[in-house]
Amino acid sequence: MTTPDIIDTLAGIKPGSALDAIRAKRLQARENAQKSYLSLFEPIDAGGFSLLERAAVATFVTGLHGESPVASFYRDKLAASAGGAALLEAIDVEIARGKTSGPYGSFPAGPLSIENTAGLIYRVSADRKPGLGARLTAALEHAHLLVFRPRDAASSDMKALLAAGWSTTGIVTFSQLVAFLSFQVRVVSGLRTLAAASA
Repeated sequence: MTTPDIIDTLAGIKPGSALDAIRAKRLQARENAQKSYLSLFEPIDAGGFSLLERAAVATFVTGLHGESPVASFYRDKLAASAGGAALLEAIDVEIARGKTSGPYGSFPAGPLSIENTAGLIYRVSADRKPGLGARLTAALEHAHLLVFRPRDAASSDMKALLAAGWSTTGIVTFSQLVAFLSFQVRVVSGLRTLAAASA
């Protein structure tokens, strides 16, 4: 069975609609976005980054971006995953704790330092760590860093993931997943805004 185009689905784009025609003009971008979704969320081999972990990270990241069809989709995906329902409450609590605005962080000393902005340095709450486990705890903290403080990312952050049991390949896939989700949230939001404006 072929998975429907995820961005079309989340943006509510119907075949033959004006937005469908707009997306058809960028066919390669449309196809590549779908291929990215499939490789990240429906891989042939999940390797060292389980489907449950992917759904949990996606729920957290899209939840940080705010309520949206994208956040609801991944929340439902987590709930439907084996073992996912047990994680939902903890993820919801951590989304609430991690919500902030950004990006922020510090640039190296120089002309860009004037744009340095202080902000939340997120850590998973101590009472949620046992239920989430070391791998997801490290993943949520690193995802928050990538979403809100990308310019503060350092080698020590990678070491924290490795120490929690992530492989280098898993970290690469994890980083790709977080980047894809940020892209997906923005594209769907933009398409839904276009749809509302033309309604």
